[in-house]
Amino acid sequence: MDELNNPAGNQTGGRLRERLGDQTGGWTAARIWQGESESAGVVADLGSSMRVHIRWMIRRDMPEVLGIEEGSFENPWSEEDFLRCLRQRNCIGMVAEHGERIAGFMVYELHKNRLHILDFAVMPEYRRKGIGLQMIAKLLAKLSSHRRTKVTLEIRETNLAAQMFFSRQGFKALKVLRSYFEDSGEDAYLMQYQIGQTGEFSSMADREAV
Repeated sequence: MDELNNPAGNQTGGRLRERLGDQTGGWTAARIWQGESESAGVVADLGSSMRVHIRWMIRRDMPEVLGIEEGSFENPWSEEDFLRCLRQRNCIGMVAEHGERIAGFMVYELHKNRLHILDFAVMPEYRRKGIGLQMIAKLLAKLSSHRRTKVTLEIRETNLAAQMFFSRQGFKALKVLRSYFEDSGEDAYLMQYQIGQTGEFSSMADREAV
């Protein structure tokens, strides 16, 4: 079957994490490229963006997705990592397609009342063109006041570009996760977007550490 996302699967993302352990590149820590911030605008301001077609990730996308992954992270996921994740019933992959090329991708988990971003990257030559904005807009459009009301992810303390990008889209830092990343011992910020939340983004340094 060409489709990677498998709603009929019988393993949860939790079981997958337990089997793989908290290894670098595992599903317990969101992977967000450490490039320049996509845009100074908000997620709805897409007028000047390079328009892309966003669709589900399929098996034949994998070579291009791996190329973006390897160009974005020091410890990239392997093809097997992607396949093992995407075969889980609650794990979804999507790609942003520009012409014949894959410009970016996202992998996220479905939970009872939230979506959780696991892996998100845009090809370097396509950054700062609003592609990340369009992918986030697509994800937020899946939220509903009657079911999944929020999106969460973890971001490295040193990944300032990603922190600013997500804060501009309405995400807020909830808390600091001490020594969260196993590869470096680096702290992470748990960030969340929630339907109906109000107020300006607060300084991450002011958030309570756990």
